Amino acid sequence: MIQRVIWIVLDSVGMGALPDASDFDDVGANTIGHTVAACGGLQLPNLQKLGYGNIDGMLGIEPVEAPIGAYGRLAECSNGKDTTIGHWEMIGIHTPIPFPTYPQGFPEELMQKFLDVSGCKGYLGNCVASGTQIIQELGDEHVRTGYPIIYTSADSVFQIAASEDVIPPEQLYEICRAARGLLTDEHNVARVIARPFVKDGDTYVRTANRRDFSRKPSEENLLCYMKEAGLQVAAVGKIEDIFDGVGITQAVHTKDNMDGMDQTLRYMQDISKGLIFTNLVEFDSKWGHRRDALGYGAGLEAFDRRLAEVLEAMETTDLLVITADHGCDPTFKGTDHTREYVPVLWYSKLESFAKGVNLGTGKTFANIGQTIGDLFGVKSLAIGESQKGLLL
Repeated sequence: MIQRVIWIVLDSVGMGALPDASDFDDVGANTIGHTVAACGGLQLPNLQKLGYGNIDGMLGIEPVEAPIGAYGRLAECSNGKDTTIGHWEMIGIHTPIPFPTYPQGFPEELMQKFLDVSGCKGYLGNCVASGTQIIQELGDEHVRTGYPIIYTSADSVFQIAASEDVIPPEQLYEICRAARGLLTDEHNVARVIARPFVKDGDTYVRTANRRDFSRKPSEENLLCYMKEAGLQVAAVGKIEDIFDGVGITQAVHTKDNMDGMDQTLRYMQDISKGLIFTNLVEFDSKWGHRRDALGYGAGLEAFDRRLAEVLEAMETTDLLVITADHGCDPTFKGTDHTREYVPVLWYSKLESFAKGVNLGTGKTFANIGQTIGDLFGVKSLAIGESQKGLLL
């Protein structure tokens, strides 16, 4: 019987455009396939032995003859391609109506209210921008005026950037909390994001002190059901932020992917029953949005090496799940997320585990949450199909 699930989300590591990608201007996107091609191949032996290359539609990664895991891909049924919508769908929350976005920046009336609630005397930006570029463009003016830099993207986000020397992180978080309280009803964006940065030589660079302040999800979800059943739900990385703490029993924030793997392994030593839920954000934030295919590929290889440690540390009654939440093809146009299938790998050392099973293409990311809930005997989710019978 499964006692513990280790669930790792490789943030943005999609595997090919969904059939409705034209609705999102993403026809032709393929994060994994194009990254492998740009790097001239990748060494991913641990992912491959689990069945990564055997997934239907996978490009660039060779299949193996006898995978030790079960493998498949999942489509997204919600209307979006961002972190919040993707993760929420995984745990059973369907989002048919997209969150609000602001391609022309935020309304002036809203921004005036922001000044009122935040205590800020002014702001800079208020436009769609690349986060790494806008701090170069407005960083000096920010330092001179003390005004925070406000920007958004194709996603439903209200991002606030500030130098740690001008607005310390804790003060920036308070400003973000004020903005989160303001952004309700028609302006209920998915996330308010704190983006601290510092000056390094002649350039401004973002720090690891990012924090996300999400809209609160429905409590009709897997995490809440597990918590109500007395199970541990440990969040690693930005998982706690994505769900605004809902359904989480303990959490740790991380500075990068390797720290995320360290914290996952630490929780594997401390938690014997329940869920360890990890997000590795650098694929998205550091390499995907910055269109750094070589960095993306190196990040995948680094994860694969650390994956060996997770496999070694697994108990017989553990279940490992590896997936993604959307795409962010580093070779594609623009700097935004891409609407893609996500891979899913399952693995357990239980003798009854069905090795080498091709799960095909699922209709929703919620197949993962529904399966985990079924394994623990908690309440069924509103969406998703359990794969328990195919795995064990």
